[in-house]
Amino acid sequence: MKKDIITQKVYELLKFAIPTLNKFPRNQKFTLGDRIQSQLSDLLELYIEAYYSKVPQKRLLLAKANVSLEILRHYFRLCYELGLYHSGKYEAFATRLNEIGRMTGGWLKSLEK
Repeated sequence: MKKDIITQKVYELLKFAIPTLNKFPRNQKFTLGDRIQSQLSDLLELYIEAYYSKVPQKRLLLAKANVSLEILRHYFRLCYELGLYHSGKYEAFATRLNEIGRMTGGWLKSLEK
């Protein structure tokens, strides 16, 4: 089921991000790092809630998830531009976010049928 896979992908992204965020310098770890971790946790909660909701609510939650993904894209790019991690790590985050975004779009389209 696609929805289970999306939830798992977000969970894996959170698990992948936490060690990186914990390596941020102190002044960024407790500001930008915490904000990203919180945003990822909120995203995971949105997908879990969408999984158990009825169709009208699913659409709303998935739309919120799309906005959250866009916010995360900006945060991860900012971290890269600030030199908080290397380009390989940024590429890994971007690839995972894009994959989750495509899956979310597919889930939304399936609700229109």
